[in-house]
Amino acid sequence: MAESKTLGEVLNAADGYLKGKGIENARLISELLASRLLNCRRLELCLNFKTVLSEKQLAAMRRGIKRAADGEPVQYITGDTEFMGHVFKVDKRALIPRPETELLVEKVLQCELLSGKSEVHPVVVDIGTGSGCIIISIALAKPGGRYLGLDISAEAIKLAQENAAALGAGPEVAFACAELPDILDPETVDVIVANPPYIPTAEYKALPVHIRDHEPTTALDGGPDGLDVMRMIIQDSAMALKPGGFLFLEIGHQQAGAVKTLLEEAGIRHIETCKDLNGRDRIVTGRLAG
Repeated sequence: MAESKTLGEVLNAADGYLKGKGIENARLISELLASRLLNCRRLELCLNFKTVLSEKQLAAMRRGIKRAADGEPVQYITGDTEFMGHVFKVDKRALIPRPETELLVEKVLQCELLSGKSEVHPVVVDIGTGSGCIIISIALAKPGGRYLGLDISAEAIKLAQENAAALGAGPEVAFACAELPDILDPETVDVIVANPPYIPTAEYKALPVHIRDHEPTTALDGGPDGLDVMRMIIQDSAMALKPGGFLFLEIGHQQAGAVKTLLEEAGIRHIETCKDLNGRDRIVTGRLAG
């Protein structure tokens, strides 16, 4: 007969195993896997420490821990993550949403065209939409606009569409596998937001295995100085934005000066830099002159 194990025993064993494999946040990963297994919130696990797991549950937990020990991100194992109060499906088709990107969304929502102070139904475009977490979150918070998520990955677009359907985003939210100049005419967009790949190639190669070997390279590697994609987005945005239109960018924490220069050269004014919760430069905003 198989030996019975309680949830508490399994969590302790999983924590020790992952730590032995050099996995960071071993306890957190173990608890996230267990909460998915038991279909409960992570904070509720303590109420179930004495619960004896079935053989089926033990086998599922072992599979998840093995994948985590091999470096796979826990969000890909559980298949979802929370962002802006919504649960998004995530897998290898797109980057896992980060807490820092919630700040980017919050800044967009504070924009005067979306803050409730304007009667305009704005056109908002998310470049490099990935899972769709940015544009869907904005649309759910501010219905009434027209929202478009763009990505060069057809697989990412499929994932974003799945998330939009699951979260009840309406027909005002659309997605396209295209680049900005290929799909929109000049001076037609009110707000552009982007979380582009901004990690310099040398730094990308040194990233932890769970990021470098599992998440899409095209969503992370920004070229030699990390700004290859950023340059294109700024140039394209300067053409697509209406005069006075808003641009919101997530950046690397050492890129604020370089990005400001690129924005100024493209005719973007009223440039501001916002810091993340760690006090690092993370968001740059501006408006097209006019």
